[in-house]
Amino acid sequence: MTGLGAVFRPQLPPERLRAVVRLADASGLEELWLWEDCFREGGISAAAAALAWSDQVRVGVGLLPVPLRNVAITAMEVATLDRLFPGRAILGVGHGVQDWMGQVGARVESPVTLLREHLDALRALLRGERLTTDGRYVKLDDVALDWPPAGPVEILAGAAGPRTLRLSGAAADGTILTASTPPDGVRRARQLIDEGRESAGRTEPHKVVVYLLTATGPDAAARLRAELADEGVESVPGLGVAGDAATVAKAVQRLAEAGADTVILQPTGDEPDPEGFVRFAAEEVAEEVRTLIP
Repeated sequence: MTGLGAVFRPQLPPERLRAVVRLADASGLEELWLWEDCFREGGISAAAAALAWSDQVRVGVGLLPVPLRNVAITAMEVATLDRLFPGRAILGVGHGVQDWMGQVGARVESPVTLLREHLDALRALLRGERLTTDGRYVKLDDVALDWPPAGPVEILAGAAGPRTLRLSGAAADGTILTASTPPDGVRRARQLIDEGRESAGRTEPHKVVVYLLTATGPDAAARLRAELADEGVESVPGLGVAGDAATVAKAVQRLAEAGADTVILQPTGDEPDPEGFVRFAAEEVAEEVRTLIP
């Protein structure tokens, strides 16, 4: 069955997180995802709090911008979360928004090279390896974690362009696709990811997570149109969904048929009831999805 989750958007203040997390856990939501958008909540700190406030729900961070972090710090934080909350943290890394990276003096000449070096080093450190590397951006001298994860930890990569999608297939354990990806885009992404996997000789499963911009309630269609217009993608067919649980579930089904393993419902930035949205996803939409996708 296709996994289902929801996003706690960082337009909300951090103090709103506790109530949303507790509701997600109590309602049986599979995954609650957090974003590290500049200059809002920190991804790791928010994820640690969310995991501590809950018992069952898995917490995803999609994504951590690699230009902001030394890879050793990323590895330390990921390993700590996994040892404290085994199997419940889902971590994604990516280029970050280049304008934001420029604002903080972290923009690099080759984001793809940096992401490849970061992924390779991060996954090696999380496997418990001792690493020395002298890359273009990632440089480590005899580095190993004292407290590596007790078992395998999957690292996902956010990707949009063909080069990054192929890189994700070759060097990551899964891929995160934005809400600007319609079903046809998911199919194309799967093809490019598989090309990368084949080039690297990888045969293990590769999880694809897709965000789905979702609005429900009496003004749902208007809020959805406004957000798509703000993002400049209002003319792209197949993006977003507005309506009741059955309508949303059919949109989830279309993405699943295109190759999504997990669909994360992304509320509009002006969602008036974040707790209600989580309950809607966990209870109403999940029930409809179960009837559509065996």
